[in-house]
Amino acid sequence: MSPTQIVVTVLVILVVAAVAAAVVVAGRRRSLRQRFGPEYDHVVAERDSRSAAERELRDRERRHAELELVPLDPESRARYSAAWEELQVRFIDSPAETVGQADELVTRLVAERGYPTGDFSDQIAHLSVEHARTLSHYRDAHEIHLRNSRGEASTEDLRQAVVHYRALFADLLGEEPVAAATTPEQRHPEAAHDATNR
Repeated sequence: MSPTQIVVTVLVILVVAAVAAAVVVAGRRRSLRQRFGPEYDHVVAERDSRSAAERELRDRERRHAELELVPLDPESRARYSAAWEELQVRFIDSPAETVGQADELVTRLVAERGYPTGDFSDQIAHLSVEHARTLSHYRDAHEIHLRNSRGEASTEDLRQAVVHYRALFADLLGEEPVAAATTPEQRHPEAAHDATNR
């Protein structure tokens, strides 16, 4: 092989290696974006660089894999749904206290599912791996809860906090915590069927 052929061969190998590395990085990035959704952009905005953010997200995946997560049994799911329904009813009479109770209920559910509940930022990091799409709700609810504890939240803020808590609560529960309102026809389908056959 001539020196020119050797140089060309080395350059081709370097270009192929660079393209392969770029494809691998793009694939990892796409995978992280799909898994973390809006949380990906949130972490990128918080970190100094995209690569630092992606390292953080991969670290979250690693720590999440070490958790022993527990699915809820039907009895626990029903108990949490009933507790949430009671909480929403209490909101009318005592919105400020209800937001604190919503925070406690969500924290209990998070703990029962097997997530750590100590530091809020650690809790967010662990939840982000499987519940990233509802984390902005949780952050907003937590912020309102903190403002409420300082006496700085309006009734509308408190209502929004409960709505935000409900988003993560439903995500963790795996279903809506309170059944949607039903129409008379849905409650008594045989009556609706009889009425249409007359």
